Amino acid sequence: MNAEPYRYEELDRKRFDELIDAHPDTVVPLEQTPQWAEFERETGRRPFGIFAYFDGAPAASPAGQGGTLVAIASYLHSTRRFRESMVVVNGPVWFADRTPAAEQRLLATLRSQFGADPRVDPVFVRVQVEHPRPPVARALEPGWYDREIVVDLTQDEKAMLASFRPNARQSIRKATRAGVQVRTIDHAERAEVFSRELFPIMEETATRDGFSSFNSDYYQTLLESLRDYTELLVAYLDDKAIAWLITTEYRGYAVYYFAASSGEARRTFAPYLLLWESFRMLKANGNHSCGLTGIVSETYPSLANVTTFKRNFSKNVVELPTTFDVPLKPWRFRALSAGLRLRRRGPGLLRTVVARARGLATTGTRHD
Repeated sequence: MNAEPYRYEELDRKRFDELIDAHPDTVVPLEQTPQWAEFERETGRRPFGIFAYFDGAPAASPAGQGGTLVAIASYLHSTRRFRESMVVVNGPVWFADRTPAAEQRLLATLRSQFGADPRVDPVFVRVQVEHPRPPVARALEPGWYDREIVVDLTQDEKAMLASFRPNARQSIRKATRAGVQVRTIDHAERAEVFSRELFPIMEETATRDGFSSFNSDYYQTLLESLRDYTELLVAYLDDKAIAWLITTEYRGYAVYYFAASSGEARRTFAPYLLLWESFRMLKANGNHSCGLTGIVSETYPSLANVTTFKRNFSKNVVELPTTFDVPLKPWRFRALSAGLRLRRRGPGLLRTVVARARGLATTGTRHD
């Protein structure tokens, strides 16, 4: 017999704070907060709401409230490429034991919830899943990373520095001897400094490393909308910006979120000094940990190019649940999946067909 769906409740800011304040030891990603949802709205995306899921409701509780908090999820309503979906970034956040049965019950609740909501008509819901079982399917697009390095900020600075690999400590010293200086940019100066000095470094980094960055407005909106939860640090050489990073902080957990570096920064080892100074700042701000975001995994092999640098700062590798899609319209989801596979493999398939055709033509000539 299938378990009953969890009871769910849409949260306003006050109710959200009330629930998470009752669980001070649970790490709540900033992406799962009302603050992040407002930032997403300012970038033109469509936050749908934050929902809490409860197991049971005591008879004596007020109508619609009570029970044990199981999880919280913040949803974006996406219509990307005409594929309507509900997307949870870096979530759900679990407050109860994440057993296979509990997770399957939550996924069944999501299918029921969004299958019946007249405001939306999604093909799938995208969430992190620790115990994937059918009908859960591989995500149509890459989702959140599922492995990262986490640095312990509770140790004293001397112990923290000693915990780094020798290469990192040597690089920090080399950057210092080269004259690299690290500055924290005040809130009032962020937009101008980023637009004038820092975004060109991001463009250089994206071109060099072969990825597409956001436009400058995105980063400036992040720094303004989340001004109380972000820091912007810049490495300078002879008063010229050569590298920068943006960190986020929420309830004692910090994240090394965005970064970019010029060729000059790499030659002078500036990224090492920049990250070390950010750890010192984040520790002084009262954070207990700093996540360095994704490293290489079976699901995300493309992250190999950033893994070596991050491994210099900690041996603590944390596994996260992988992003999956939960189909609400199975036939349409399978059609989308097949279409995407064909489009991605299309150029390769075409080259194979042409090569085979040429081979047949050559073989035919030889047989004449």
